Amino acid sequence: MVAWFGPGLAPHAPSVARALGIRRRLPSNGVVLTFDDGPHPEGTPAVLEALGDSHAIFFLVGEQVEHFPSLAAEIASAGHEIALHGYRHRNQMRMTPGGLRDDLKRAVDVISSATGHTPTLYRPPYGIFTPAGLALTRRNAWIPLLWSRWGRDWRASTDAREIADLATRDLRQGDVVLLHDADWYSSPGSHRKTAAAVPRVLEEIARRGLYPTGSGSTEGALTHST
Repeated sequence: MVAWFGPGLAPHAPSVARALGIRRRLPSNGVVLTFDDGPHPEGTPAVLEALGDSHAIFFLVGEQVEHFPSLAAEIASAGHEIALHGYRHRNQMRMTPGGLRDDLKRAVDVISSATGHTPTLYRPPYGIFTPAGLALTRRNAWIPLLWSRWGRDWRASTDAREIADLATRDLRQGDVVLLHDADWYSSPGSHRKTAAAVPRVLEEIARRGLYPTGSGSTEGALTHST
């Protein structure tokens, strides 16, 4: 039982994540901004505009990429890193190993076709790995990346200020911040609050003498981190 549920504790237990080789932070002077669940016809353009010249990692959902391939391509063309979040937004604990394998293969094919980039970073929905999912991640040489800070921006009872405050609380270099550019799997309209929070997040990162990162060098940093 412990072996089955252990990987699922990684988002909330740094010691478990370290033991399993799942990264929550990076050895970097910057802060890694990440956005899950897109693309979205309203949320993604709004977040891209709010980011400006700052870069981020977008963990894309295959079924949404199929609906909005031009938006996925726009994320890539803006210089952001393309990452894997699955084809359907499903908890690994509710999937068979074979079903998960097929889901992720389909997602990689769809995302690669739309963006011209084959993802190397992988974050499962809800941040939950199963032993089978973690083994599959390693077999495919994907780099598992969770988060060390989040804005809890999927909730109905929040606003841009609270999202930014949570996302940057006790922020330090190497932190990975989780946000969402879509509301497909969360509170309707939540992407608007996230887009409004992004400038506040960027301001706080700068105030702390840090910088946002999320492209190019991230893979190297992950590969050499422990």
